[in-house]
Amino acid sequence: MSNRSNPKINSVLGAASVHVLTATGAVLGLFALLAATEGEWADAFAWLGAALIVDGADGPLARRLEVKRVLPRFSGEDLDKIIDYLTYVTIPAFIVARASIVPEGLRLILAATMLMVSLYHFSDKTSKTADGYFVGFPAIWNAIVLYCFVLGMPPALSAALIGLCAILTFVPFRFVHPLRVKRLRALTLFIVFAWGAAAVSAVSHGFPGTLAERVIFAATAAYIVAFGLSAASERDRIQPRYPTE
Repeated sequence: MSNRSNPKINSVLGAASVHVLTATGAVLGLFALLAATEGEWADAFAWLGAALIVDGADGPLARRLEVKRVLPRFSGEDLDKIIDYLTYVTIPAFIVARASIVPEGLRLILAATMLMVSLYHFSDKTSKTADGYFVGFPAIWNAIVLYCFVLGMPPALSAALIGLCAILTFVPFRFVHPLRVKRLRALTLFIVFAWGAAAVSAVSHGFPGTLAERVIFAATAAYIVAFGLSAASERDRIQPRYPTE
């Protein structure tokens, strides 16, 4: 009896451990928020980076351990969305409201805008394509706000960038998901890892970033935009937007 029940117990414990791992993202978000309240922006992004690593690791683990089948009562997707809204949206919005990266008169307006438009993205059932792209800006405000710090952008330009991303939430532009989009996946992953290394380096020594870090950040942004444009062109060739009768 004991031997037959052990595999089931082990599978339940394994599945539960994945949910616990996902939930640690909320704790990491709390640490990021505490750092942000003290104006320790680099420390805040270090904690957000740790939360990003957890977010990237729990999905493959959940699929490998068949968490959905073993623990059907608890939704890992819902848990993940709650924590993502905290770490990708709420804390970056708080940083925008408190930091000097945007004009003072626009801080609360932009922070509130980030919160509002991200709710639309998180509730949009068509925000991802079958081939793995995000449709519209995918509410990765942690990365956008980090860009403002690393590039040392003028406040007006940072405000314009945030406003543009908010608008792109409602535009069917395709943003590549580095793990799910198969097209040029190896190149995309290389660029993402290079960006991650530059981000870690910048956070470790403080803002703004070095010339090399800023070049990597700018090149990554250019690649993502170019990839989205090429993906749209490829889709239009395969399936015209306005097919003839």
